[in-house]
Amino acid sequence: MDYFELIRRRRSVRVFARKPVEDAKLEQILEAARAAPSAGNLQAYEIYVARRPEVRSALAAAALGQDFIRQAPVALVFCTHAARSSSRYGERGSRLYTVQDATIACTFAMLAATALGLGSVWVGAFRDEEVWRAIGSPKGQQPVAILPIGCPGETPEPTGRRPLSEFVHWL
Repeated sequence: MDYFELIRRRRSVRVFARKPVEDAKLEQILEAARAAPSAGNLQAYEIYVARRPEVRSALAAAALGQDFIRQAPVALVFCTHAARSSSRYGERGSRLYTVQDATIACTFAMLAATALGLGSVWVGAFRDEEVWRAIGSPKGQQPVAILPIGCPGETPEPTGRRPLSEFVHWL
């Protein structure tokens, strides 16, 4: 499918079939995330692959009871790695660029999942400390997004979007 078709097909899937994500597909998703652009090509992020049910349950609890995280066979947790960015860019790198790097990598992973016929949903509502504990308390890292991935158990309808005229400003 071409890129624009991929964009049109992407949906926020919150119901997952009880099927595992094949290792080959998961590797393709992680490779797509790795290919994402980053500030200074420092790739100032870390990705935690949560396959164990107890970890996904802890993540669902940390995400204010969003149980579809538990349902998905895998959830990726994208975290900042501020030290990688601050070494070159100082405070702006550790505060902003590392968050941008993690979000771009997550977006690439989400689109790769769609291209592979899988569903996902970006989760940004969670308690940082609980996510941090669920993934092993990595020092100096801040969780940015949780991306549950699996075979879709639903086909959500497209959601409305603002008209370009409301947010595009021609200068």
